Amino acid sequence: MMFLHSVFQQSPQAALFLALGLGYIVGNIKIGQFQLGGIAGTLLAALLVSQVGVTIGSDLKAVMFSLFIYTVGYISGPQFFNSLNKSALKEVGMALFLSATALATVLILAKVFHLDKGTAAGLAAGGLTQSSIVGTADDSIGRLAVSAAQIATLQTNVAVGFAATYIFGVLGPIFVCVFIMPKLMGVTLRGEAVRAEAKLGAGDVLEGGQRSAFSPMTGRTFRVEGAAGKTIAMIEGQVKGGAAIESVQRAGKAMALAPGLSLLTGDEVEIIGNRAAVVAAGVATGPETDALKDTALVVESRDVVFTKKGAKGLTLGKLRELLGQLARHGVYTSGITRMEHAVPVLPDTVLHHGDVIRLYGTPKEVSSVAKQIGYEIVPDNITDMVYLGFGILAGILIGLIVVPMGVPMSLGAGGGVLVSGLIFGWARAKHPTFGALPSASAQIMRDIGLSGFIAVVGLQAGKAALQTIAHTGPMLLGLGVIICLLPLVLTYLFGRYVLRYDNGLVFASALAGSRSADPTFGMLLQKSQSNVPTLPYAITYSIAQVTLTLLGPLIVALVV
Repeated sequence: MMFLHSVFQQSPQAALFLALGLGYIVGNIKIGQFQLGGIAGTLLAALLVSQVGVTIGSDLKAVMFSLFIYTVGYISGPQFFNSLNKSALKEVGMALFLSATALATVLILAKVFHLDKGTAAGLAAGGLTQSSIVGTADDSIGRLAVSAAQIATLQTNVAVGFAATYIFGVLGPIFVCVFIMPKLMGVTLRGEAVRAEAKLGAGDVLEGGQRSAFSPMTGRTFRVEGAAGKTIAMIEGQVKGGAAIESVQRAGKAMALAPGLSLLTGDEVEIIGNRAAVVAAGVATGPETDALKDTALVVESRDVVFTKKGAKGLTLGKLRELLGQLARHGVYTSGITRMEHAVPVLPDTVLHHGDVIRLYGTPKEVSSVAKQIGYEIVPDNITDMVYLGFGILAGILIGLIVVPMGVPMSLGAGGGVLVSGLIFGWARAKHPTFGALPSASAQIMRDIGLSGFIAVVGLQAGKAALQTIAHTGPMLLGLGVIICLLPLVLTYLFGRYVLRYDNGLVFASALAGSRSADPTFGMLLQKSQSNVPTLPYAITYSIAQVTLTLLGPLIVALVV
C-alpha cells in the first residue's frame, strides 16, 4: 500500500490507468447473460484505488468528458436532426415522454427524501444508466455559488448515487423490454420480427441461425438460346431491376451495349446483380457457361453515406428504382447500417440521411451513383483536428451562456459540447468535404473519454464515497429502482395506449432506445434474431442521448 501511495503521489496518472485496467477486467466478467461493463467496472475500481490515497486534478476530467460527449453528438447528429419529422413523431414522442417522466420522478423523490443536488443527479445517472449525466451534473455543480468543500461533497455524491444504482439500471430495462412486455402483449420477439419483416417487404424470412448458402450479389455467364430475338431491355425488365447485362460477346467479339441490342442464338452474356434475379434472368436466357474470355469484368462494393437532397424518407425500394434511373446498368444495395448498427435490407425500409449504404456493381457505375446519392467513405485514418478543436471550443462557449428562468439555467460545458457535436456532425454529413472523424478515431475518443472521465470521478470521490455507500446504499438502491422502473412503466402505458404501437418488437426497441439502453438493445437483437430493432432504436436513442444528458444541469438547477 505504501509503495502504491508513493507511486501515485509522484505520478497520479498511474492511478488513472490502473483503475482503467482493473475496471475493464471486472467489467468483462460474465455471470450468465449479465455483464457489468467497462464503465461501471472502472468506477468501482477507481473507488477502490482511491483508498490508497491519490490526488488528481479536475482539468483532466473536463477534457476527457468533452472528448466523449462531443463524439456522441457528432455521431448522433445526422440521425437526431433526421428524426425531427412527421414520420418519426411516435418515436420522438416516446423519447421525450420518458425523459420528462424521469425528470419528474427524480425531482419528486428528491423532495420527499430530502436529497441534495449531487445525490439526485447521481441516482438519475445510475438508475437511467446515462453516464453522461454524471458529467453534465458534475460541471453544473462546479459552477454553483457555494464553498469549494460543498462542491466537492456534492460531486462525490454524484459518484455515490451512480455507483449504488447502476447495476439495477442495466438490468431493469432488460427485464421490462425483453421479458415482461412480450408477455403483456401476448407475443414473442421472434414472431414479431417475422411479422415486421414481412410488412417491410421481406420474402421468406429465415429462422434463427439460418442464412443463405449463396452470396446475395453475384455475376454469372449464360449462352443465349431461349432469349434469341429479345433485347437487353426486355431481359432486364423481366427481373425488375434486380440484375443487369454487363457484357455481350458475339462470335468472340464484344458488342457495344445498348438497351435495344437484340440478342442472337449463341451470344454469350455476363449478368450481375441480386443472385435470385441473376438466376431468373439466366433461365430466360439460356444455359450457364464459363466466364467469358478477355472481358475482365470487375465488380466492387463501396460504402456511401446517404445525403441526397430531397430524398430523406425514401424507401429502399424507391432507392432501387432511382439507382436504375441513375446508372446505365445495374448498381445494387447489399447492406445498410445506421449509427453503426445493421438495418434490414428490405423494400419498405425507410432510409435516413446519414445511413451508410453499401453499393455493389462495376467500379465506374458505382462511383457515378455514389456521387449522386451521397458521398463515398474513403478509407482514411486522418482526423480533421481543426474541425474537432473548433467544434469542442464552440460547445464550451455555448455552455457559458446563462439564461435566467427563476433560477440560473445553463447547459454547462458538457451540454454545450453535446449541442455543438450534434450540429458539427450534421454539417459534416451534409458537406463531406471537411470535418473527417474516422470511425476508429471516434470509437477511441468515446471509450477513453468516458472511461477516463469516470475513473477520475471515482479517484476524486475517495474514501468518502465508500463510506456513504456503506451507510446509505440500501436506501439509494431502492430509490434507483424507482427511477429505473417508474419512467419505463409509464412510457410503456403511453406507448401502448396513446401512441398505439402494434408490434411488440418495434415497441420494445423504441422503449429501449428512449433509455439509451445498449445492453437491452443487444438482448432484443439476440432474442428476435433480426435487425428490425435497429429501425426504431436508432431514432429514440439519438433523441435520448440529448434529452437524458441534459437532465444533469436541470436536476442541479431544480433540486433545492
